[in-house]
Amino acid sequence: MGEQRSCEHCGAAFTPRREHARFCSARCRVAWNRAARSDHPPAEASALQWAITAMRDITDRLPRVSELDRPRAFAVISEAVWWVTIVDGTLVRYHPEAYDRELRGRGAAEQALIEETLAGLRFVRNQMGQDVDHVDFIRPRGGPAHGRRPGHVHDWTWNHVPEPGCTALSPRGQEWELTRYQAYRSRLAGQPVGQTFRLAADFLMLAAASATPLAETGVFA
Repeated sequence: MGEQRSCEHCGAAFTPRREHARFCSARCRVAWNRAARSDHPPAEASALQWAITAMRDITDRLPRVSELDRPRAFAVISEAVWWVTIVDGTLVRYHPEAYDRELRGRGAAEQALIEETLAGLRFVRNQMGQDVDHVDFIRPRGGPAHGRRPGHVHDWTWNHVPEPGCTALSPRGQEWELTRYQAYRSRLAGQPVGQTFRLAADFLMLAAASATPLAETGVFA
C-alpha cells in the first residue's frame, strides 16, 4: 500500500501519483482550482506573469553568457533552475488542466522526456537548497583550445553526481527524492545545459499560454 492522503476537495482517501498531489481526481482538482481562482484571480495571474517573465528572461540570457565569466555563468544557471521550477510548480498547483492538456498533446516518449526533465531540475533545486554547491552540478568545457574562440554557458553540460543521502527524509520523501535523482541521471546528466532549459521553458510557456485566466489578462498578447 502506498501513502494515503485525503482529497482537499471531497475528502476521499487516495494514493498520490505526484509528490505534491492534493486531489483524488482531475474533477476534484479542476473544481478546487476554479473556486480558488474566483477568489483572487488578478493577484494569481500577476504573480505567475512575473515568474514567467523572469524565467523567459533568464533562459534567453544563457546563450549570451560567456564561459570565461564563470561566476556569472554559474549564477545564471542557478537562477534559471529556480525560475523554471517555480513556474512549473505554480502551473501544476493553479492551472493543472492547462498543464495536463499540453502534456497530453505530446507523444508518450516526449511526455516522459518533459516530465523527467522537470523532475531532474527539481532535484537540482532541492539539492542546492540543502547547501550542495551548484558548481557540482555543472561541467564547464575545457579551457579554450588553440585557435578556438570562447564559447557560452549554454554549451556546458550537467555533471554525473552521486546518489544523494536521504536519511533525514521520511520513507515516502526518500522515494520521491530518489525518483527525481533517477530523472536527473536519465535526462540531464551529460546533456547540454541550454538544451535542458529550452525544452523546459518552451513547454511551460505553452502550458501557461493555454491557461484561460492568463490569456484573459493579456499576459501572452
